[in-house]
Amino acid sequence: MSAASKSRLGRGLGGLIASAAPAPKPDLAAPAATPADVPGYQEISVHLVEPSPYQARREITAEQLKELAESIRSEGLLQPIVVRRLGDNKFQLIAGERRWRAFQLLKIKAIPARIVDASNASSAALGLIENLQREGLNPIEEAHGFASLIRDFDLTQETAADRVGKGRATVANSLRLLALDAEIQGFISRNLLSVGHAKVLLGITDPAQRTVLARRVIEEGLSVRSTEKLLLERKASGGAAPRAKTRNGSAKDADAVADIEKKLTSHLGARVAVLHTPKKGRIVIEYRGNEDLQRLLEKLGVEL
Repeated sequence: MSAASKSRLGRGLGGLIASAAPAPKPDLAAPAATPADVPGYQEISVHLVEPSPYQARREITAEQLKELAESIRSEGLLQPIVVRRLGDNKFQLIAGERRWRAFQLLKIKAIPARIVDASNASSAALGLIENLQREGLNPIEEAHGFASLIRDFDLTQETAADRVGKGRATVANSLRLLALDAEIQGFISRNLLSVGHAKVLLGITDPAQRTVLARRVIEEGLSVRSTEKLLLERKASGGAAPRAKTRNGSAKDADAVADIEKKLTSHLGARVAVLHTPKKGRIVIEYRGNEDLQRLLEKLGVEL
């Protein structure tokens, strides 16, 4: 894509997305984002950093990591990682695991970092906050992050919510998602079911019936309102599950759709959800910010 095309794209996106002031593009060898006179910032050896045991993000695809590495190679690191000291010569990540892994992929020996003093609980909270604000955790990863804060550090829901700047009701509703079985959690993680759908499904106490309804929602592309209606019909019929429409080869179709999702995700370097029914469907591609959208458009051969 030409420079002129990129400029037109930037202006076009400006009409759709509230844009921020453009960030500087520092030289990777001497990042402007980490000046030596700013307390707490310095370059540290990549091999002296270890990942956080409290990392909420559970999925970092190879393709996404490769795309980030290429961006860092061409544009520099715009946001330093955040670490805390472990002993005299070791550091533990608080935020920025993908950036740290991208530096490893690029075989760069030193990485700009902000060094902070943080307890285990504070470290976990800070990492979760950064993921929530910057890196778009899916709802299940977010729920596991809240659960980790509460479980590992003996916090109440209210205290955990206060640590990450969320309302207690938000944390409580998020944690409820973990009461769903693993298959339904997987549907939510892949954007096949929304949190709204999940709230409706939680109204069914029988896990098997919940799974039947969840699969039907996906197969038929049902809205949250339609799912609520099915649940009301179920209750009106004395608890019997509404009879799902049968389709020849539905299990085979589900496997095929999952395979398509996997291939599209790998090809585009972005999470892709394929919502398929025999009559119609949708392909949902997730992106993070203007630059990622521009990258996807270029990948798809779309010029603006």
